[in-house]
Amino acid sequence: MTKLQNFTKGILKENPILVSVLGLCPTLAITKSVENAIGMGIAILFVLVFSNFIISLIRNIVPNEIRIPMFIVVIATLVTLVEMLMAAFLPALHESLGIFIPLIVVNCIILGRAEAYASKNKPLDSIIDGAGMAIGYTLVLIIISLIREFLASGTITIWGDLRLTVNPEQSAQIFTSFFVSPPGAFIILGLLLGIVAAIRNHKKEVKKQ
Repeated sequence: MTKLQNFTKGILKENPILVSVLGLCPTLAITKSVENAIGMGIAILFVLVFSNFIISLIRNIVPNEIRIPMFIVVIATLVTLVEMLMAAFLPALHESLGIFIPLIVVNCIILGRAEAYASKNKPLDSIIDGAGMAIGYTLVLIIISLIREFLASGTITIWGDLRLTVNPEQSAQIFTSFFVSPPGAFIILGLLLGIVAAIRNHKKEVKKQ
């Protein structure tokens, strides 16, 4: 596998949400706005890249019996650092994401990549793997939040005061309450999963012919 393939697999072929179906709890909870999605994506990118890097460096010196606890210690340290930085410099975002920042520690994507990839590969390859997975995860968060926020209010908050508004007065009130709720998030995520599954099945059928 080339480095480019290693990077892009997390965006397309092995996307954490759309293919592996991991990290769904924060996906459904924080995608009420694009700002939240970008913030969570940056946090995941930092933790995933550096945890992969550190775990790859220590993979040959950590006894097999304690590798999982050691992975969690590394991840928890990085998450604590992210939370402290966000609380200091982005307090509004920190408050908006709330409990889902510390819960990154138990995010299946982070621990899964540590166990499945970083513990078995070199540091550079592990960094590329982590970056690709994090970017793939972030892109799906942004897509879901774009749909939810637009259908709910007709306004998309990119970051801070930067907003894109399309006839907010014409947005149906029923959408406002539904698409910011968990059922609305489930439906949008389900539609995306269905579309991706249909595309993958079509490609398999084409290859068989």
